Amino acid sequence: MAIALLSDIHANLEALEACLKHARERGAARYAFLGDVVGYGADPQAAADTVRRYAAEGALAVQGNHDAAIGRSAGYLNDAARVSIDWTRKVLGAEHKAFLAALPLQRADGPLCFVHASCAHPERWEYVDSPAAARRSAEAAEAAYVFSGHVHEQVLYFESSEGRWSAFRPTPGRAVPVSRRRRWLAIVGSVGQPRDGRTAAAYALFDAAREELTFHRVAYDHLAAARKIRQAGLPEFHAYRVEHGV
Repeated sequence: MAIALLSDIHANLEALEACLKHARERGAARYAFLGDVVGYGADPQAAADTVRRYAAEGALAVQGNHDAAIGRSAGYLNDAARVSIDWTRKVLGAEHKAFLAALPLQRADGPLCFVHASCAHPERWEYVDSPAAARRSAEAAEAAYVFSGHVHEQVLYFESSEGRWSAFRPTPGRAVPVSRRRRWLAIVGSVGQPRDGRTAAAYALFDAAREELTFHRVAYDHLAAARKIRQAGLPEFHAYRVEHGV
């Protein structure tokens, strides 16, 4: 049973719909949303509605820092991000805000753990951007597999038989064997705002039965998403990032 892992949607409806369609066509039977449903993009209500609908049907969902910022101070975010959060607060309905506020920081499901940032201190929104950071998160999770986002990249960290942690850059579309005899931490990439120079949306599929993890990139109408950001009067930088994948 394959589970689709989607993170950092950032109110980009075009990217979200493209990834969900791609996952369904590849046999996804379950879904996990790893935070940052909103922020940056122009469709926060539609993105929240979609995730809420999937959650009502059994999908897992955790809270990201942009989701949390809707209901509390966003002072730690940069100026452009705060502008987006302020705008998002105005356009979201009470039911959307309540849904985002109620999301847990972390979810466990057997040998799987789902978190937006690091399991070591999920409320601090620390970046898992090194093997040492991956080890800290995995040790706190006490799980064979940890799935997270926040970094807007696709990286797979793993523990060797000697206990050393290393990083692996996956090839999109190529399944990676991930035996549960060792520990793994996957950064699944960003659906709505990739930052690796490619505009294609990013997500991953995990097949527990086969012990395989496949990272995917999905082309979508990123120009339409950028155009909607401009039309909403949001910072130009957010539209530029979507247009150029940076």
